[in-house]
Amino acid sequence: MGRLTEAAAAGSGARAAGWAGSPPTLLPLSPTSAGCAATMASSDENGTNGGASEAGEDREAPGKRRRLGFLATAWLTFYNIAMTAGWLVLAIAMVRFYMEKGTHRGLYKSIQKTLKFFQTFALLEIVHCLIGIVPTSVLVTGVQVSSRIFMVWLITHSIKPIQNEESVVLFLVAWTVTEITRYSFYTFSLLDHLPYFIKWARYNFFIILYPVGVAGELLTIYAALPYVKKTGMFSIRLPNKYNVSFDYYYFLLITMASYIPLFPQLYFHMLRQRRKVLHGEVIVEKDD
Repeated sequence: MGRLTEAAAAGSGARAAGWAGSPPTLLPLSPTSAGCAATMASSDENGTNGGASEAGEDREAPGKRRRLGFLATAWLTFYNIAMTAGWLVLAIAMVRFYMEKGTHRGLYKSIQKTLKFFQTFALLEIVHCLIGIVPTSVLVTGVQVSSRIFMVWLITHSIKPIQNEESVVLFLVAWTVTEITRYSFYTFSLLDHLPYFIKWARYNFFIILYPVGVAGELLTIYAALPYVKKTGMFSIRLPNKYNVSFDYYYFLLITMASYIPLFPQLYFHMLRQRRKVLHGEVIVEKDD
């Protein structure tokens, strides 16, 4: 989702994805605004937000790593370990809830605090870009991260009637598996010990998780439309002293429409990255 987005910005090498990354996270950024609107998961496959640059992380020269500085590398390693652990905790909590309850109803409520904490904690990835310890575009990363936050805070958290929708489970599962894979990929890359399975998972899981995450996000936003239209939430009506109007309902429609051009661009970007990293294909991408 937004994170434009990673791929769209050709920066998918870093969230994401989106889930869903990630995508170039279109993010959507992740998509939001128009970019926000693309909170594509998946983020998903946002290839750059972890703490290291994406494609070819495992091939990064030791000299380049040293230039980051010991403290920067140590912090990024800690950050990525913490995020991997956080999403693992979330995954375990989701599995445990379903095994005990046998239903998805109430799942979001049971894991929302953990989800909000770790997804909001990802704002640090923007800081990493701002201070230069991660060589990724601030704009691209900002879109990617904000798209996920948009889905968490301005959709699922704010519109409680949709929290038990099956579509919420779709993007939660896609995001969780994607982020565990992504952050573990960054962690092992920073440690210069990247297992082949992690690299393989990074460049294969998205093939299914990215569309699933995007579908879950779109269906969740769609389910929210009747409530938003009825209540007028987050909308600003005229007349007012600022002489400005904003209709959240139509904003969500535009956000959904933004997935149409952004999703294919991000998805095929990740497929090209996959061929390059796993199969050694030399791919020359034209600048937009």
